[in-house]
Amino acid sequence: MFKRILVPLDLSGRHKRTLDTACGLAQLHHARVILLHVVQQIPDVAASELREFYRRLERASARRLGRIADGFTAKGLPVGVTVCIGEPAREIVKTAASKKIDLIVMGSHKVMPGPPANGWGTTSYKVGIFCQCPILLVK
Repeated sequence: MFKRILVPLDLSGRHKRTLDTACGLAQLHHARVILLHVVQQIPDVAASELREFYRRLERASARRLGRIADGFTAKGLPVGVTVCIGEPAREIVKTAASKKIDLIVMGSHKVMPGPPANGWGTTSYKVGIFCQCPILLVK
């Protein structure tokens, strides 16, 4: 059913349950996993002004994702690593479409009920609205 699973990570260190869930699903479905990190672009500053800064962040992020990918590889699962720069929700949706992803497995923090201004603008909420494939939120 799921052959390509996208796992967006913020590299905060709070993603063990998300990774365990993605790994289990990948094993069950013999799926390829793509680990994604989006380096948040600084608004209102031209990317060309910070080119070297972004390159350093991309390299550091790729190294961290590579270490995480080793856990999937050790279990015999095919895994890829992608790092991009931009607004996280937008880049996750674009990556899912371009890589023909069947499922997104991503972490989500607890949101208290109430007006949308109180946390409903989360990345996972935006991805859930705009993405065309199924999304599994891990809390």
